[in-house]
Amino acid sequence: AGAETVKRAVQLDVASRFQESLVCYQEGIDLLLQVVKATTDEAKKHRYRQKISEYMTRAEDIKKHIEKEKQDTFFSDGKYHKQIRIEENATGFGYEKLFHEYLTEIVSEVWVEDPYIRQVHQASRYSLYNFLRFCEMLIKGPCKVKTIHLLTSYDEGSGRSQQITVLEEIKQSLSNYGVTLNIDFSSSIHDREIRFNNGWMIKIGRGLDYFKKPQGRFSIGYCDFDLRPCHETTVDVFHTKHTKKM
Repeated sequence: AGAETVKRAVQLDVASRFQESLVCYQEGIDLLLQVVKATTDEAKKHRYRQKISEYMTRAEDIKKHIEKEKQDTFFSDGKYHKQIRIEENATGFGYEKLFHEYLTEIVSEVWVEDPYIRQVHQASRYSLYNFLRFCEMLIKGPCKVKTIHLLTSYDEGSGRSQQITVLEEIKQSLSNYGVTLNIDFSSSIHDREIRFNNGWMIKIGRGLDYFKKPQGRFSIGYCDFDLRPCHETTVDVFHTKHTKKM
């Protein structure tokens, strides 16, 4: 799995799709490090470490390139936009990997707009669990989130009461960590976007629900979203000094 992930990273690197390549390099390096730990053959360990060192150097170069590109864009017009394409069945796109570079220490307030934060038992949707996982990521930091604003739509029929019950449970749990969850509902909401009070805005075509249904409760990827295959979707990242609040 590590070799395949790194191979994909190299392909994306050659295609100048650097942000996606960086994610794959990081995921591949993590997997290869696990292989090194489990390998007893010293010669193989040495070869693995050499390759890992090469990949880490390249990943660091890409990271610097992305940061420079970001700064150059800000310098030119005060705005920034990049696009990440998550391919069908791609892995390595857990919330931490996708959002971590935008969750700086000054982030204290988050706005989530997603019309489908709904039932937990729907066949293809785990949106309430996904929202909970997103909140867990915010709690872990490095940001110091104090307030989360959720704007979503009511579930239909009998699912509404369960939706409200679950969201209230999440709200109560967050309060134990000193975080306030404000919940609002709209019947006309369509857009899916997430904003941080440091000016970053992320639009995901499928919202937080871009992961595929796990094969089973004890299958790889059920708990670790980095290992969960994704649906194809597009992530657009913006930054502007004039980003409006929801």
